[in-house]
Amino acid sequence: MNKIDKYFHKYLPQHKKGKVVVISAPSGTGKTTVCKYLLKHIPNLKYSVSYTTREKRVGEINGRDYFFVSEETFKKMVQQNKFIEWAKVHNHYYGTPKKFVEETINHGQDILLDIDVQGGKNMKKVYPDGVYIFLLPPSLQVLKQRLLNRGKDTLKDIKVRLKNAIKELEYIKYYDYVVINDKLKETLEIIKSIIISEKYRIFRRGK
Repeated sequence: MNKIDKYFHKYLPQHKKGKVVVISAPSGTGKTTVCKYLLKHIPNLKYSVSYTTREKRVGEINGRDYFFVSEETFKKMVQQNKFIEWAKVHNHYYGTPKKFVEETINHGQDILLDIDVQGGKNMKKVYPDGVYIFLLPPSLQVLKQRLLNRGKDTLKDIKVRLKNAIKELEYIKYYDYVVINDKLKETLEIIKSIIISEKYRIFRRGK
């Protein structure tokens, strides 16, 4: 292979590991809707199902939305080093399964994680070349109304979530992109474009 071919080959897409895509947002911002859209419209993208100790909500399915486990089981998994990252959020534990994520990206598939800001910060320490997107509501008032409309939380819970939303803003600095979810259709297209364009960034190739 001559020098020109070597130089050209350097920038050709190679069979490498898949990418980690993290989306974080305050509760009620719409990240679940965003994730479902991305999984449907972006090829080669798989979803990482997190483990949690919270109770299963109406309509949720174990293994699809979360793996629902007891606090005792969760803590045993922590001791066994089965999570890439884990955190306590809203008085419940959440963790990202290490084996599934590693196997997925090692097979060249991209993986999507819907996790809290603590998890996003910790994931970036392990996968600094991932794609980290922070989704925000247009305002706290809009967020409050969305939480009321979805009818899943008590007024006490909503107050806690709004208070936590303000604290979560401090984590924006650990993310690559911030997207305001004002008009859903526009938000979906923006995030889809971000992920697709990241695949073609020169500094990400070969990693």
